[in-house]
Amino acid sequence: MIRILLVEPMNLLRGALAATLSLEDDLEVVVDLGDLGKALDMARAAPPDVAVINLALLAGDGLATIARFTAEQPGCATLVLAGPDDPALLNQALDLHVDGVVGTQAAPCELARGIRRLVRGERVIDANLAVAMVTARRSPLSPRELTVLSVAASGVPSTEVAAELHLSAGTVRNYISAILRKTGARNRLEAVRLAEGAGWFR
Repeated sequence: MIRILLVEPMNLLRGALAATLSLEDDLEVVVDLGDLGKALDMARAAPPDVAVINLALLAGDGLATIARFTAEQPGCATLVLAGPDDPALLNQALDLHVDGVVGTQAAPCELARGIRRLVRGERVIDANLAVAMVTARRSPLSPRELTVLSVAASGVPSTEVAAELHLSAGTVRNYISAILRKTGARNRLEAVRLAEGAGWFR
């Protein structure tokens, strides 16, 4: 029996997924949660073979949480449910050793098939989502440059950015110059809009 930990924020969808997966002879949803907060504790109490997680939960602190989850549960494969509208976050998730992704438009049988493939040690990537990921623009900015740009996004002057990040004003100006050069933006505001549109701020 393949043991599944399901994390889906929408109650109705979570219930439908749990019921559908449990109809399969070889699948059992042992835990279903609405957020990632308790996933680690529940996995320790009832170790799953596969964690099925909605991509939306990986935004912000969720990426760090899933990194801890995969490190602590090396025997559990991680499958992300995702739509085509956030390829940047999906790329980041796959960079964190998420084992597979199935589209939210997939039929239940495709999800079940993907779970079985993961248990066999295969990688599962939805073909339609793969196209969206390949065409998504990857961030050319370093983590430090993204931090500087995210603080600058509030519109404060470089001196305030420098004070918040404990940098000199000259260093911030150098970072901003590098950001404009790498993104091709004409000014800081345009660089911020580009980064927000591409989903680089996480």
